[in-house]
Amino acid sequence: MKNRMTRLLLFVLALHWAMAGMAQADPQTYLEELKTELKKKWPANRTINLVFHGHSVPSGYFQTPAVHTLEAYPHQVLQQLKELYPNAVINVITTSIGGENSVQGQKRFEKDVLPHHPDVLFIDYALNDRAIGLEASRIAMEKMIRKALKKHIKIILMTPSPDLTVDILKQDNILSQFSQQLIQLAAKYKIGLADSYAAFYDEARSGKQLRDYMAQSNHPNGKGHRLIADRIMQWF
Repeated sequence: MKNRMTRLLLFVLALHWAMAGMAQADPQTYLEELKTELKKKWPANRTINLVFHGHSVPSGYFQTPAVHTLEAYPHQVLQQLKELYPNAVINVITTSIGGENSVQGQKRFEKDVLPHHPDVLFIDYALNDRAIGLEASRIAMEKMIRKALKKHIKIILMTPSPDLTVDILKQDNILSQFSQQLIQLAAKYKIGLADSYAAFYDEARSGKQLRDYMAQSNHPNGKGHRLIADRIMQWF
């Protein structure tokens, strides 16, 4: 029985990675034009806007109510980008709100997100969308995706970071279900995907304790945010 369960777990992981491969626009080319812009020097360069839309994790909440903005993954991404592109002018803009889900985020999308003219839009709602269910989340996510694509905005969807109340190694757990749905959406719309879920899964699978990456049950610490930032940086 143990060997059977091990084989099943390996199959599920292989399926996850196969779907993730289908989901991605090519990481080498999807942001090619933007990477060219990031390499330009004054006076030929322009300001690049990266917008992070979502809930408490991109907002920088660690142990509530403490907000560690500069340790959160949007600013860790900025720090890594500046190492790669020292002449670039980059704005990191967080339109995220702690406690929010994608239905709420979609309602304010045109007012709070699009006016920033994102060069790249990151959407991170899956962790909180457990409260509204897969179908409501899919509908809201697709509305935001379509609105952004009409503006020719590059999009990178974010799979969920952990909640320690969910066994990430358990087959078909709720976070895995949301992760699979986001992979499918990224494939449908030929957009980007930063697989935070897979990053934490890999750590847990290797025997590491996820609590070492968490400030509290549902908020990563700086080390956890680094795992997410590294997944995003694969696109740059």
